[in-house]
Amino acid sequence: MKNLLKERYEYVFEEKLLDEIVKEGQFRKVEQNVCMIDKGDSITHMPLILNGAIKIVDEDKDGHEYLMYYLEMGDSCAMTMTCCLGGKKSEIRAITESESLICMIPIQRMEDWLIKYKSWRAFVFDSYDTRMKEMLETIDSLAFLNMEQRLYKYLKDRVMVLQSPDLDITHSRIANDLNTSRVVISRLIKKLILDNKITTNRNQVTVLEFLPKV
Repeated sequence: MKNLLKERYEYVFEEKLLDEIVKEGQFRKVEQNVCMIDKGDSITHMPLILNGAIKIVDEDKDGHEYLMYYLEMGDSCAMTMTCCLGGKKSEIRAITESESLICMIPIQRMEDWLIKYKSWRAFVFDSYDTRMKEMLETIDSLAFLNMEQRLYKYLKDRVMVLQSPDLDITHSRIANDLNTSRVVISRLIKKLILDNKITTNRNQVTVLEFLPKV
């Protein structure tokens, strides 16, 4: 595990910190569509992602989920960090978007390393900055893009996160992530097909602009 951790984080953390992460961290392989952290959970560990992807979702006042951002290889979750350091319960839900390998860091070590390691402090602050920008982008999308534009952006974001133009996903799943109805998504999927932006097969969407150029 240390070799994989080094491969992902050798330019982020110093050797001594990597050694401590290997010693203190719990390495877990998690299947797709597993809820790792739910709203209201007590936070005991913070995730470092070695492989795979996790989506972070929140709920509106009516209990409808909406997608906030994705975590990819080399990322951690700023919302989880905030809850860890504040001793609060989770305010988000974290669900694996693909099979993922994750190192879970105990929150006690996380606080110690903020004092002990400059590289860890920089990583935490960079994570806050990145996640804040992504959340602002999500707010801009909700405020200024119509549903067709949001849908196409959502599909392209998933392609980049999963590193494949072929997305195994249902209309219901998309509707849930975008907090709209399946009927609306089905109608807009048909329009994107007519506009030659995507093709579909059973429970699969292919985003054409990401296919290799012939």
